[in-house]
Amino acid sequence: MRSAARTRRGAAALAALFGLLGGLTGCADRTAPPGRFTTDADPSEVTGTLHFMTPGYPTSPEGKAALNKVIDTFHQTYPKVRVETDLASWAHLNEKVATSIASGDMPDVMVTGVGWIPPFADKGAFADLSSFGLTPKTLAEQVRPGFVRPAVYDGKVYGVMNIGGAKVIAYRKSMFEQAGLDPDKPPTSFAELRSYAKKLTVRKNGRLVRSGFDFWVNPTTHQYTQDYLTFLKASGGSVYDKDGKAAFDDAKGVRALRAMDGLMNTDGSQDYGTGQADGSPMVLSGRAAMGFMGAYVDCGAKTGVGRKVCDDLGFFHITDAEPSMFLGGQIVSLSSRTHLPGAAYQLLKVLTSPEAEQDLAKLNLAIPAAKAAAGSAVETSNPASVFAAKSTADAAYAGGAPNWLDLQDSFAPTLDEALLRRRSVRDALRSLAVKAGAM
Repeated sequence: MRSAARTRRGAAALAALFGLLGGLTGCADRTAPPGRFTTDADPSEVTGTLHFMTPGYPTSPEGKAALNKVIDTFHQTYPKVRVETDLASWAHLNEKVATSIASGDMPDVMVTGVGWIPPFADKGAFADLSSFGLTPKTLAEQVRPGFVRPAVYDGKVYGVMNIGGAKVIAYRKSMFEQAGLDPDKPPTSFAELRSYAKKLTVRKNGRLVRSGFDFWVNPTTHQYTQDYLTFLKASGGSVYDKDGKAAFDDAKGVRALRAMDGLMNTDGSQDYGTGQADGSPMVLSGRAAMGFMGAYVDCGAKTGVGRKVCDDLGFFHITDAEPSMFLGGQIVSLSSRTHLPGAAYQLLKVLTSPEAEQDLAKLNLAIPAAKAAAGSAVETSNPASVFAAKSTADAAYAGGAPNWLDLQDSFAPTLDEALLRRRSVRDALRSLAVKAGAM
């Protein structure tokens, strides 16, 4: 999955998806009212086929084994219900969803990502899970802090997160010491971050040898959106206000993007578009002294970076106004039109059980969402996961309103315009907010 760094879907697919979702509004309830779905009196006698779409399980032997374990566990309760699985890729998930809606055959159970709940719930595609006793309060008793909000829309629960893919900020302690910085006191504010990054940057004849701060972007597609969302929350800002209107162009949003622009263009702590060819974080290779990375690091000598590098890593939040850590992840939802609601919800429960979440987290280099899975081997195996697992309450998210899946494709190129200084930070964000208001 690598949720925090997932490449975003194409605008054409999104247009098709929302055109079809728009048509769904007139022929489906906008919410599944409480009591519409019920559990089965005798699950062992229920028959039928349950359609399950997920991008979370790879086709590797390990992925197949983990998925088979989920289905076998489900069959302990519903032995006569067949599970038909579609292992959709993240790159084609929108097209799959659009096709299923057009055909009137939306999967009974579907796994999507953070930011997807409002668009689908608003159009009536996802079921309100209050029928099964799930409310924001009861969900908060089940999952860790930070894993409730992405699953809730208009006060109702439309899914349950099973894993989270964080984007943490790491630094090299030895490089701090070489630069005369205290490795036990990483930066917090934007001003401190820029000051530290300048001292840690190494250039020779103007050529960047070591970045003071790595934004961890693909050198071809760039995509600074998740970095900006991290800085945005750190500034005390948010993508949307409480009414679902764009809020990222306010003073806090401008401050956040100016901090990124300052790091890159004023301070020269990293050049625009800098990244490793293989997409790995530069802080792990030593090409950066600080920077973003995923919530997993392989400390093995043969398979990963080695124990020496792992021991040299420290982690921190940017906390200009409040601590911030970007969090993506996977969310399990039910179709509002499922004909097997009891079986569908049972599959959701199995997928969000501590055992299934630990298997899935290992496959996706993520952390389990369930409180009962806290402290599991998958998250204590490496320092990045340990830090991320302790920091879920500080999560910064993508999305928050029904127009997010449309808006996200405009976010990256707008940020590029500002970071390349083709337009001012304020003008770039304002233009994006105007576009959001027209969607």
